[in-house]
Amino acid sequence: MKAKVHITLKRGVLDPQGKAVAHSLASLGFAGVTEVRQGKFIEIDLAETDPAKARTKLDEMCRKLLANTVIEDYAIELA
Repeated sequence: MKAKVHITLKRGVLDPQGKAVAHSLASLGFAGVTEVRQGKFIEIDLAETDPAKARTKLDEMCRKLLANTVIEDYAIELA
């Protein structure tokens, strides 16, 4: 089973990389970009076949290693 994990900073947490990207886009002439939030994307292949068990394992992986849950949110997508 393939999983996709999207990790982003929580709203209200300063995102200096996102601001730098937004500034660079404006400098390149891309008008109308009002905000950029930068994050991480991780693909994980699991041997698990039960979607509920896979989601439980992935949630634990995110809480223990992949995401800093104090300042980051994560979303899990199973394929």
